[in-house]
Amino acid sequence: MPTTKLDPIDRQILAELQADGRMTNVELARRVGISAPPCLRRVRALEEAGYIQGYHADVDARALGFEVQVFAMVSLHRQAEVDLSAFEDRCRAWSLVRECHMLNGEIDFILKCVAPDLSTFQSFLTGDLTAADNVASVKTSLVIRGAKDIPGVPFDVLETRLAQEA
Repeated sequence: MPTTKLDPIDRQILAELQADGRMTNVELARRVGISAPPCLRRVRALEEAGYIQGYHADVDARALGFEVQVFAMVSLHRQAEVDLSAFEDRCRAWSLVRECHMLNGEIDFILKCVAPDLSTFQSFLTGDLTAADNVASVKTSLVIRGAKDIPGVPFDVLETRLAQEA
């Protein structure tokens, strides 16, 4: 759905929930300046419309023992839709693959993978990823450290754009 169907309160609700999905409806209503019952109705409508796709805890992978994060750039032999879909399905089944994005250009997919150690990732790489049907090549980059990892969208940019269009 286009964002123009969302009013400023809906966008503020989304921004607040993106920042803290655990807050109570009463607190959310207070922050956006409406009473709790209409706030809850709006949240449910945003969920039903697909603007809110779920609620998740932001867990610390390293604290849980996942010391290795790798980006894998994958090229396929064939790029027919059936082949692309088959690869995406396979990625959904691999638990070490946390994100899978199809790209345009030389590389067909980029995967974000996490593993508890390098040998676990290496086993996945050689036993699963490079051995998968239709995989032509895989180039990997080990993450040394992360400087920024913010989920969601920048609502401030959206609000600026909408204000310019008005």
